Amino acid sequence: MKLFRERNPITVGLVGAVVLALAGLATFYSDELPVIGGGTTYTAQFGEAGGIKPDDEVRVAGVKVGKVLAVELGDDHVDVRFRVKDTWVGDRTTAAIRIKTLLGQKNLVLDPMGDAPLRPGTPIPVERTTSPYDVQQVFGDLAVTARRIDSHQLAESLRTMAETFSASTPEDVRTALDGLSALSTTLASRDDELATLLANTREVSGTLARRTGQFEDLLRDGGTLLSELDRRRESIRQLLVGTRSLATELRDLVAENNTQLGPALDKLERVTEVLQRNQDELTAGLERVGPYYRLLGNTVGNGRWIDSYLCGLVPSPAGEGDCLPPRTGGTR
Repeated sequence: MKLFRERNPITVGLVGAVVLALAGLATFYSDELPVIGGGTTYTAQFGEAGGIKPDDEVRVAGVKVGKVLAVELGDDHVDVRFRVKDTWVGDRTTAAIRIKTLLGQKNLVLDPMGDAPLRPGTPIPVERTTSPYDVQQVFGDLAVTARRIDSHQLAESLRTMAETFSASTPEDVRTALDGLSALSTTLASRDDELATLLANTREVSGTLARRTGQFEDLLRDGGTLLSELDRRRESIRQLLVGTRSLATELRDLVAENNTQLGPALDKLERVTEVLQRNQDELTAGLERVGPYYRLLGNTVGNGRWIDSYLCGLVPSPAGEGDCLPPRTGGTR
């Protein structure tokens, strides 16, 4: 048997690359694997999709057991493929699409029944599935039904019934009929308002159904904002805690070095008082130093020598005046 370092490195590299690729694919599609995957895949046939879509929840007795994988159109029905995990599904299991939230989100509800387990290749037929009756459709049908009712004719019928039975019926029945007559009269007088209310209700429900995604995004963004505010609150809390710790350390530092800081501050104060008192003398001294340094610069600024003039070292000739600097040109 060859040692590992004696094998062809190209072959070893290719085998290693293939193994890594297979491992990556197995990790990425781990839910699809039959043994260690996310469960068993089944199919349910519905007369209509009812708003169900992929990634919606699959529940059994109110507990989430899987999710919807795909919604596909069949010959005369809709195939809903879903996956469940750690859940027994019988051969007489029923499936229903239910409304999960008021915003119109749906989920798939299973009722496992039967004596034998359902085979994954056998779909749940349309006879054992139920599609939802949407709230929007309810209000729409109610508005159509209410519009078809002749409220005036209904009120007249109830009024005639009350008058017919008023003489030969008990008091309780007459009172009930009178109440129905008054109710029908009220409904007849508010017929247009009720029709407008039902129509507006249908429009509102339709708008909410269309804006479901936006509501979900709003709630999701609100959660993100609250999380960020919570992180900022924690940062501010840490800043305050650090500031308090720094203040405590500074206080302890001042307390420990109070004997050295006190005399030093006293001496610094006396030095400041001396400088304040001698401020005028210092200003005058600086003003006098300026011409001296200017003359000194003129003296030594002409080269590598000193340019100066000395007067009065020897007696002046007869007829000469006081000691004067020499003239630069002309005659005296």
